Amino acid sequence: MHYLKQFTVIIAISALSELLAIFIPLPIPASIYGMSLLFLLLMTGVLKLKQVESAANLLLGIMPALFVVSGAGLITSYGQIAENFLSWVAVNIGSTIVILATTGLLAQGLIRRKKAKEAGGNG
Repeated sequence: MHYLKQFTVIIAISALSELLAIFIPLPIPASIYGMSLLFLLLMTGVLKLKQVESAANLLLGIMPALFVVSGAGLITSYGQIAENFLSWVAVNIGSTIVILATTGLLAQGLIRRKKAKEAGGNG
């Protein structure tokens, strides 16, 4: 029963993010609104991790299976992709590097901030 409650919370956040994407005139996908909203709710304590953790872990566990259909779609569209293959590769490599760098810098910043806060609280 706890999975049902947790999935309901995740689906409600997803539905709210779809509404945000409709009513906010920015070219931001609803999934980004949803992840941002979920992050804010968790960071502010409005939503506790235990309220979504089991369902989120289940979704993360089956995530590779969710990409099989899109992978098959790419294979069937190879003819259309082939003419721009090098562009696709360049974009994928470039975006991967940007994402890795951004994630690493953000993680370092958060770790430094946490250490500074702990050092300030112990002094």
